[in-house]
Amino acid sequence: QVQLVESGGGLVQPGGSLRLSCAASGSILSSHFMGWYRQAPGKQRELVATIISGGSTNYADSVKGRFTISRDNAKNAVYLQMNSLKPEDTAVYYCNVVIIPQIYWGQGTQVTVSS
Repeated sequence: QVQLVESGGGLVQPGGSLRLSCAASGSILSSHFMGWYRQAPGKQRELVATIISGGSTNYADSVKGRFTISRDNAKNAVYLQMNSLKPEDTAVYYCNVVIIPQIYWGQGTQVTVSS
């Protein structure tokens, strides 16, 4: 059984930064895809960034150049550094891990960007 717990969300002003963390318990391998998604009110959940072993990353166009995903395989953790935050980044952020055929999700952490 895999459990994911996100932390690091909060209220930040436009242009500010936050670092989200996701701690995973269970059998996570470095080869497993891990990622961050977000869901704003009234919208579908969307991809933010993913990372696989070796450090290969993928980002949504809306966050490229502002967000950075990283992982610590020894700690079974994935992180999302978010810089130059905008009001449109406001959402609940979820981390996930893909262990085929299952996709595991955390409970989410709220990020609010507002002055």
